[in-house]
Amino acid sequence: MNVTVTGGHGFLGNHVCRELMDRGHKPFTSHALLHDLTNMTQTQEMLASHWPDAVIHLAARVGGIGANKNNPGLFAYQNLAMGLNIIEACRIFNIKKLVIAGTICAYPKFTPVPFKEENLWSGYPEETNAPYGTAKKMLLVLAQGYRQQYGCNFTYLLPVNLYGPHDNFNLETSHVIPAMMAKFHYAAKNNASSVTLWGDGSPTREFLYVEDCAKAFVDALERYDGPEPVNVGSGKEISMKDLASKIKDLVGYKGEIHWDTSKPNGQPRRCLDTSKAKKLFGWQAETSFDEGLAKTYEWFVATRRE
Repeated sequence: MNVTVTGGHGFLGNHVCRELMDRGHKPFTSHALLHDLTNMTQTQEMLASHWPDAVIHLAARVGGIGANKNNPGLFAYQNLAMGLNIIEACRIFNIKKLVIAGTICAYPKFTPVPFKEENLWSGYPEETNAPYGTAKKMLLVLAQGYRQQYGCNFTYLLPVNLYGPHDNFNLETSHVIPAMMAKFHYAAKNNASSVTLWGDGSPTREFLYVEDCAKAFVDALERYDGPEPVNVGSGKEISMKDLASKIKDLVGYKGEIHWDTSKPNGQPRRCLDTSKAKKLFGWQAETSFDEGLAKTYEWFVATRRE
């Protein structure tokens, strides 16, 4: 298939495009410099430029707790606008298949662990990323509505926190694993006596190696045509304290860790039930956490300009 990947130059998009090519598909990527997906005219121009068989919608405005807290309106508007325009443009162009990336942030703050897809509407998301999470969750409502009214084959996946090579290691906008790796790396290099991390270290998170996630999206493209959202994750959780210790040891940092409890923890726990992905389209995570962390740090060190 000819497949347009929005956000194809981004972290997950880069790996999805490689996976598509490995399976014989022809990926086309969109770029914000060429087509602003918050603009409907430019979104349609993007599809008209090569009229694909299918679209994988990954383009998003994302960031960690700090970025979400500082940009709630921007994150809500841009993610909703991009998704709205992609969904409507795919209907207009009669695109055969659309796979939409949702987010773990769409789940309610106190969702029972492990998160099941049917828990998605049982409460409000955690406050620091609720605008982003709610905007992305609205894309599921649109996809199901378009399926019901127009017969569109639009599906929706809920990937957990990702990590791996080509991630964003900018301390102002990065997610937790690249942020910790960068902090510990530079602290070790500069012989800093301590590293300060946000919160109290008690929250848990689940992480998925980005290449495994890329396979999930291509598997869903090829084999899943259902209306229901599907979790994509490793099914394993780790506390922030344990994660920090693991990354500290990997980097070789010998100093202390200080937890800044004036900063928000975020959602208390995150861990997905991923049984539907295996049942519906045969996908499950393959990369162990230690292996994935080692590959990620190896890439980070190899690409630094210091």
